[in-house]
Amino acid sequence: MQPKSPSILECPVGRAVETVGEWWSILILRDAFQGATKFDEFSQSLGIAPNILSRRLAHLTESGMFVRRRYHERPPRYEYVLTEKARDFFPVVVALLAFGNRHLAPKGESIVLANRSDARPFDPIVVDAADMRPITLANAVVVPGPRASRGMRKRLASLKAMNPAVAPAGD
Repeated sequence: MQPKSPSILECPVGRAVETVGEWWSILILRDAFQGATKFDEFSQSLGIAPNILSRRLAHLTESGMFVRRRYHERPPRYEYVLTEKARDFFPVVVALLAFGNRHLAPKGESIVLANRSDARPFDPIVVDAADMRPITLANAVVVPGPRASRGMRKRLASLKAMNPAVAPAGD
């Protein structure tokens, strides 16, 4: 069942989750970032049922994350090519990888993201493009954007985190 709440549908996080929030979709995109393009490659890597993989690939294509391109005529075969929209999702997968390594790998990291040119491991963080300073819960708040509805403005104004005098959770 999909969310119906206007505050969820208007929220960019809600819209992103609608596009890629289902866990198979994120794993399919992970594999695509690692070079997979063909149905059989995704199927073999993920061990996913063919009907579920078909639905997820169709959804990701309809959502603009993939372009479906024929690579063989008889029988017809298609590959799934990442779009710019999908490539913009890569930092989300990087953040998930970093979170997993930091908090969910008690015996150590099994996969490390590294610099392509010298294989130096990266230590990913999210930074502000303007000043390159890390974005953290302690220094960030959400504020209404120029297209925020009256309902969204009211919702955001009611949040504790909107009040600069209130310390962020965990501090």
